[in-house]
Amino acid sequence: VQLQASGGGSVQAGGSLGLSCTVSRSIWDFNFVGWYRQVPGNEREFVARISHAAIPKYGDSVKGRFTISRDNPPKNTAYLRMDNLTPDDTAVYYCYADFKGTNIWAQGTLVTVSS
Repeated sequence: VQLQASGGGSVQAGGSLGLSCTVSRSIWDFNFVGWYRQVPGNEREFVARISHAAIPKYGDSVKGRFTISRDNPPKNTAYLRMDNLTPDDTAVYYCYADFKGTNIWAQGTLVTVSS
């Protein structure tokens, strides 16, 4: 199982960015696909996930601003749209997928929000 993450970049506060995460097999095979983020020196923070049944869940700090969605096979891709970004959203974002109870991680993607 492999994950390919893309997106991110730099934006000014109030702007929007998107992340995507493509899994190497049917997205229906995963319990969850989602994102955590991490600022150096801090613990990894839960951002959002979407379940096998396409039910989303968000971390408290991003509720109402971030939206997670997915494309079913053959695209097998999850998306995170991030709106109304603030400098506090600056972090490395890690896509993950829960495969049979084990989290598989993609490489991190840097998101930088300037004030």
